[in-house]
Amino acid sequence: MQPSLYLASRSPRRQELLRQMGIEFEVFVVDVPEHPAKGETAEHFVTRMAQEKSSAANTQISKQGMVIMPILGADTCVVIDGEILGKPRNRTHGIDMLRRLSGTTHEVMTAVNINADDRDYGVLSLSKVSFDRLSDQDVVRYWDSGEPMDKAGGYGIQGRAAAFISRLEGSYTGVVGLPLFEVSSLFKKIGIT
Repeated sequence: MQPSLYLASRSPRRQELLRQMGIEFEVFVVDVPEHPAKGETAEHFVTRMAQEKSSAANTQISKQGMVIMPILGADTCVVIDGEILGKPRNRTHGIDMLRRLSGTTHEVMTAVNINADDRDYGVLSLSKVSFDRLSDQDVVRYWDSGEPMDKAGGYGIQGRAAAFISRLEGSYTGVVGLPLFEVSSLFKKIGIT
């Protein structure tokens, strides 16, 4: 089947969620520096990242003379006490993140931007995730599983960390990395079924 869009993301989780929707897509990865500007809010940062990813892909696709299709860019961030927790830099950083999330509620923001017909269509999903109190043994065992290494906030709700989550308010798929309800609404706006 002919793809309906380009996905400007390496994330296997986003790819899996699009497949779950029955959407045919082609991955077109772009490298966009992912660092918040000084004083930038998490909401602005994640929205800007999604837009910059789809815009950078649009520029490269146009230059290469590729088939023009809508381009989906997305970004997810974990926020606690107003601070953005990125992906863990190393074991110590990852374990510190998990200890910080233990016994607290944090926010997960996922922004989606679709560039279609030289217009941007965007949406922001905001969820609240509550972690049970974790023992040091829980934290170390989870880190050593290898699962949290490439994930915002140092955990994956779709994996072993699901056992740590006592409450979720918002979009489960948004926390995974692509809020399907909101994405489906954007697809309807631009004619993707």
